[in-house]
Amino acid sequence: MTDEMKDKEYLEINLPPYLREDIDNLQEGRRLNLRYRLDGLYNEVQSSINVAFYKGSIDKEQADWLRKKYL
Repeated sequence: MTDEMKDKEYLEINLPPYLREDIDNLQEGRRLNLRYRLDGLYNEVQSSINVAFYKGSIDKEQADWLRKKYL
């Protein structure tokens, strides 16, 4: 993990449960190399970030950070 990533970990505190779950699922899919599912998992994370942002559950800095880190 880079120093920038360590410095920005606070941006992942108190994420909505659906977003945290989608991120965890994507990471697990990558870990297990589930190629046939990665597109769908990726899209779920992208969608959940957008929903959380437009609902006001996360701010722009968080949304940008999550996109950079996971997508």
